[in-house]
Amino acid sequence: MDWDAFMKETVGNIGKLGRDMPETMKGFTQMGTAAKKDGALSEKTKEFMALGIAIATRCDSCIGFHVQSLVRLGATLDEMNEALAMATYMGGGPSLAYSAKARAAYEHFSA
Repeated sequence: MDWDAFMKETVGNIGKLGRDMPETMKGFTQMGTAAKKDGALSEKTKEFMALGIAIATRCDSCIGFHVQSLVRLGATLDEMNEALAMATYMGGGPSLAYSAKARAAYEHFSA
């Protein structure tokens, strides 16, 4: 998968949609900002949770967004592999395939 091209297209498509429904996009952005704030759980922990959900729901763009955030937050390969092992354990075979996809995204975005 060409992660850069895929994410560029995804961001462009979301941007177009956001211009058509600005109030919804504003609300979604505010919700995300509030949910990701450091609190009892760190933003990085929350991003690992989001990545697990992205893998379980088989959302390629979600994997891309959350892996990019994890790289920005300094996630290590060991942390990524442990999170992917847990996602695989909880989701079985389909999650194994999407964990491999998330691992490839990590390699790409951390390079």
